[in-house]
Amino acid sequence: MDYGTPLKTSGEMVSITINGQALEVAAGNSIMAAALMHGIDIPKLCATDNLDAYGSCRVCLVEVDGMRGYPASCTTLVSAGMVIRTESEALIRLRKGMLQLYLSDFPAGDIPDGWSEFHRTLQQVGVTDHPYSVSKTHLDAPVDESNPYFLFDPAKCIVCNRCVRACEEIQGTFALTIDGRGFDSKVVAGQDQGFFESNYVSCGACVQTCPTQALVEKSLFPEGYQRG
Repeated sequence: MDYGTPLKTSGEMVSITINGQALEVAAGNSIMAAALMHGIDIPKLCATDNLDAYGSCRVCLVEVDGMRGYPASCTTLVSAGMVIRTESEALIRLRKGMLQLYLSDFPAGDIPDGWSEFHRTLQQVGVTDHPYSVSKTHLDAPVDESNPYFLFDPAKCIVCNRCVRACEEIQGTFALTIDGRGFDSKVVAGQDQGFFESNYVSCGACVQTCPTQALVEKSLFPEGYQRG
């Protein structure tokens, strides 16, 4: 089970309410982790419990009494007396809208039978397509198969930063970065080189943490990789 953020199991206990249920959790936990400890699974993409909270995907939004807007449950820590809602019409609308934006620049053929964390989140929120007519996408970006162990398909990358953060926080190699801004943001290895030509060390931390299988082991495709 992935709690989305590093779990705190000791220390001061605080009383909170999630979806009308009174709970006791250790202070220092995120709303996301506290909810999942009690069986409430908040949709997520950029969050994973072996990395520090980041809050970029905007899928894990919740409502908290007394807080303006819709805070990200991965970066918001619980506090005594907090009253939280993880489901509402507004939250469903926001999550669906965000996931539809991701789908507007994602290979359509890979959506129906996908088996990544991204696809599980789509199923959890109930999103199967998007309403947008787009003229510019990353769907024609070439697949990088230069590394002997895995490949990188930029068409499936949602720039969640998990691979970059794993490279920094777990391995400490800083071999991956995000280059560019807005639509032009992309994951690059080294000085925007192929993964094999760069200083990437093939440790596999980035592949393990990628939620969309933009980074994926070649061994899963014995007959060769075909983009959906």
